Amino acid sequence: MSSPDFPQTVRPAPLQRTDFRAFQEIPTRWMDVDIYGHVNNVQYLSFFDTAVNGWYVAQGILDPVKSSEVFLVVETGCHYFAELKFPSIISAGLRIDKLGTSSVVFRVGLFADESNETAAHGRFAHVYVDRTTRRPAPIPDAKRRVLNSLTA
Repeated sequence: MSSPDFPQTVRPAPLQRTDFRAFQEIPTRWMDVDIYGHVNNVQYLSFFDTAVNGWYVAQGILDPVKSSEVFLVVETGCHYFAELKFPSIISAGLRIDKLGTSSVVFRVGLFADESNETAAHGRFAHVYVDRTTRRPAPIPDAKRRVLNSLTA
């Protein structure tokens, strides 16, 4: 069913581990589970945020407290394929679909335990901004080189 507000789109298929360049492990928490006994859908975007920002910090391209520029989320979306459960370890696969002058669009895939297919995957778009003015800033070359390691 489609309407002008919700045009019909083609549902993507799950992605494979080989579609991603890096992985971050995230344990599920008791508080992530809803009354239906699975991780609630809203937590998936939190996992995206944790995976991407954790990767930035691990790579030394973001200090959340001291960096003069930061990455702000401007768009996100998720397609769901299988339930995630507690307790488990989620492997969040990361790749970059687009690297612009001041923006970066990640593809994040969430894998349950040892599964090779995504339980969910989606877009996570950041804009690199001056911490004080919140205006876009060009991503410096040194950070761009690190980000390029994840390009598809």
